[in-house]
Formats: sequence, structure tokens, C-alpha cells
Amino acid sequence: MNRKTWVLPAAVGLLAPVLAACGTTEGTASGGKTIVVGTTDQFVATDDAPAPFDPAFAYDTGTWNVLRQTVQTLMHTPRGEGVPVPEAAESCAFTDSASRTYRCELREGLKFANGKAITAEDVKYSVERVLDIKSDNGTAALLANVAGVDTKGDREVVFHLKTSDATFPYKLSTPVAGILSRDDYPAKKLRTGFDVSGSGPYTLKAEVKDGQLTKAVFTRNPNYRGDIKLRNDKVELRSFADAGAMGAALEDGGIDMMARTMSPEQVKDMNDKPVKGVRVTEVPGLEIRYLGFNTKAPEVKDKAVRQAMAAVVDRSKITGKVYGNTAEPLYSLIPSSIAAHSNSFFNKYGEPDQKKAQGILRDAGVKTPVKLTLHYTTDHYGSGTAEEFASLRDQLNATKLFDVQVKGTEWAEFRPAQKRGDYAVYGLGWFPDYPDPDNYIAPFLDVDNFLNTPYVNAEARGKLIPQSRRPADRNAASPAFTQLQKIVADDVPVLPLWQGKQYVAARDGLTGVEFSLNSSSDLLLWELARGNA
Repeated sequence: MNRKTWVLPAAVGLLAPVLAACGTTEGTASGGKTIVVGTTDQFVATDDAPAPFDPAFAYDTGTWNVLRQTVQTLMHTPRGEGVPVPEAAESCAFTDSASRTYRCELREGLKFANGKAITAEDVKYSVERVLDIKSDNGTAALLANVAGVDTKGDREVVFHLKTSDATFPYKLSTPVAGILSRDDYPAKKLRTGFDVSGSGPYTLKAEVKDGQLTKAVFTRNPNYRGDIKLRNDKVELRSFADAGAMGAALEDGGIDMMARTMSPEQVKDMNDKPVKGVRVTEVPGLEIRYLGFNTKAPEVKDKAVRQAMAAVVDRSKITGKVYGNTAEPLYSLIPSSIAAHSNSFFNKYGEPDQKKAQGILRDAGVKTPVKLTLHYTTDHYGSGTAEEFASLRDQLNATKLFDVQVKGTEWAEFRPAQKRGDYAVYGLGWFPDYPDPDNYIAPFLDVDNFLNTPYVNAEARGKLIPQSRRPADRNAASPAFTQLQKIVADDVPVLPLWQGKQYVAARDGLTGVEFSLNSSSDLLLWELARGNA
């Protein structure tokens, strides 16, 4: 029998309330045989991205989910979510009312997996290394507000921030702030390949073939000291080419659970026709999908072109046709389940309207049809992406205002090309680094952003983003976020499309499944155990 289990959302006041149900009983840490989890995430080392697992470079959900098992951070998001709590730290807190000085004291007895003692100097080294390397992947932006790091003795570290930032504890809970050893990670360059070493709950053994990781074996780290409670001794993360192959392995018993990303068809089929011995679990999700624009590209440099696209895209048709009940239309960068959300795009453009789009283009003197190529990645977000972009193409071409083609590319080639500015229009997804509205705005509009976009809005960067980070009561930041969302709808540097739900499927006898994937799509493998639910 299928069972839906809901996990409490993160950060009181940030997420809208959702239904919650009782969790499963605890399994045993002895674990029996290795737990095997499937994923469609692809892990590839290329000339453009030779260091996929270096915390100074890694900035996608798949690689972060490897790092979360192996690299320890000062803070982390607790089970059931909520505000960050100390992990490698014994305590952390702002020492001033302006949220500009943040002090942490490390736990006693911290060691790297190789047995070497961890000191405050290792924390300082790790943060400064990220800022010194400043990779083009946008990773360093999370720590860009750090003005300096001081240490006192072996256990005290103090962060001095350039401007007030009440979200800083969340940033210290991300892998970019992972604690590293200078013996393994050079100060001025990235660590290439698939090796990872740290002080997290597991050690990693990577199995690699032709420059691609096929299997990651996580084994309990005997030197781990932190807040996480492990319920197993070993977990294997196995990469599959597509959701179909992953699903077949689950049904055959080759894997115990499949995480991200199940296809919409799989979710529907497993709910409509339950597979004996397999249960589907729905967990809250904060994923969004959007179109991004290189605002210097001739095709879309005039914002009238981007506004016209916003005026005619029918999000409901995309979600209804391609994703069914697993997605819903989104009219802002900030999802509707985040309290600061406003329907900024709907407020400005309303329902899809070809005449409105025609008027926007006519008033701006833009000749039609506007020729565009929409680029998407074929292997990073699931099997529905190709159909989604075919639907976008057909919608835009039906207006006679656009002449659109679509082109799909593998992620290993797609992401470097997008960062270089090779694509005028491209599709991406966003899984939040932490569940605060700041993380749906700054990665797209702030300095050194994730998109490497040429778009700059002085009011957003110089005034509204810093203003939004000041209040410790995050609900008090809503007015600034309302203005930021309006700016995005007016200028359309990105075009939000939809927000998604998350599902995992597991074989009977595996417990902790409902806690193994949180709303930010963090994979928490230590929650899994064998036993009876």
C-alpha cells in the first residue's frame, strides 16, 4: 500500500504551513547489508569542470549531496528542518545586534577522517581558500560578505561581515563552508578528480569509469564528532543514466531507494498501480525552474523581447501537459510556499496574452518574428525537460511573434557554455542552498552570482539585497523582497516557470525515508536504516 509522509518545513515563518504526519520508528545502526540508493545525477570531470567535488567549485545539488556526507560544516539543518544548529561547532552566535560579527566555538576532539586534529585555523583556511580561488561557478558568492576571519586558540573562530546578514548561519551550513585540511586542498587551486576528504559522518570511496563517477560508497567515519546521528554503517549511491533504469533497479531489488530524480510518469504510475514491496513518499520541495537570459545577447538585449515572452508563456499548459500533479505554475523567483512570495509576474502580465506581447514589441520597435534558440540540458533535471522545452517552443511560435528552436546538451557541456555567455536563452533549475527568500534572489541578482549574468540592477544590489538581510526576524524582510520580485518582473533577467514537488520511492523494510530528502533537496543518507516501519 502506498503511503504519503510529510516532513515539517524549514525555518518557522519562512515556509507556509504544510501537513505533517508521524515518522517511522527508528531502525538499527548495525544495518546489515549495505543500503543502496539510486540517483540520476551525473558526476563528470571535464576540462571545463575538473574538480566536481571541491567545495570551492561544487555548486549543484548532486555534488553537494556527496559533500554533505563527507565534509563537515560548523552548522547544519537539523532533522525535520528549521533554523541551523551547531554541527562541527559546539556553539555559534552573533555577538552584536547588527548581525555583523559571528563567533563559533568548535567541539572538543574534532578530527579529520585520517585522525588529524581540527583547529580553528582549519576553518579560517577553508573559508579564505574559497574566497581566494573564487571559481566561476558562483560558489564564492555565498561567502562574499566575509570581510575577515579571526581565530583565538584552537577552538574559537570569529567571522567579520562587510554588511549585516542574519542569513549567515544558513550559509555556514552549506558545503561551500566545509572544513578542509590544507594537506589535501591546496590554497590557490582546486583539487581535481573525485577524491573527497573531510571530517563528515562518512568517508568516500569513489568508483570511476571514463572520467565519470558510477558509484560512491559511503562508510561510517570512526573519527566523526558532530551533531548527526548515523543509523547505518554503509550506504552506496549509484548513478543511473535515466529514471527508467533507476526504477527498474528498484523493482528488481538492485537498489533499496531511488531519490532524485523520479520522472512524473513514474510518480503517477507508482501511485496509480502500486508495485508490491515498494512505497512512494512525497516530501516538501522548494525546487523552481526558469528561463535565464544573457541580457547582452543581441536577440534578447532589448527587455521588450523578454517581457513579451513573459506575457505569452502559459505555465499551466506546461505543468499540466508535462508534469501533472508534480509541479505547479510559478510567477516569481520565490516559491509560493515561502512567506515572502508575491505573484509579481502575474501582477504585471496577467494571463497569457498575445496582443499584449505584440504591443510590447511594437512599442519598442522590435521586428517580428524574433528568432531565438532555447537551450536546455538533457541529463540534469529529468526526462520531462525535453518535452517542457518543446511545449515552450510551440507556445511561442504559435503567437507568430517568435521563431523559436530548441537545443538540448549534456550538463557537462551545457553549464560551462551557459556561464561563458554562449546561450542567449537557457533553462535551469534552482534548489535552494537554504530555505530563505534571500537564496532565491541573491544567486541571480547579486555580485558574482550563480548565472554569471551581465544583468545589473543597482537598486537591487546596492540597497534592497543588503536591506533584506538585516532583520533577524525574517518576516520583517518581506517589503524588500516584494520590491526585488517586482524588479525581476519588470526587467525579466530570468523568467520563472514552475515549482516542483519531490518524491522518493523505497522498498519495504527501509526506514527513515521520509527524512532522507529535505525541502532543499539535501540527501541525508544517515537517516536510512533497515527495520520495520
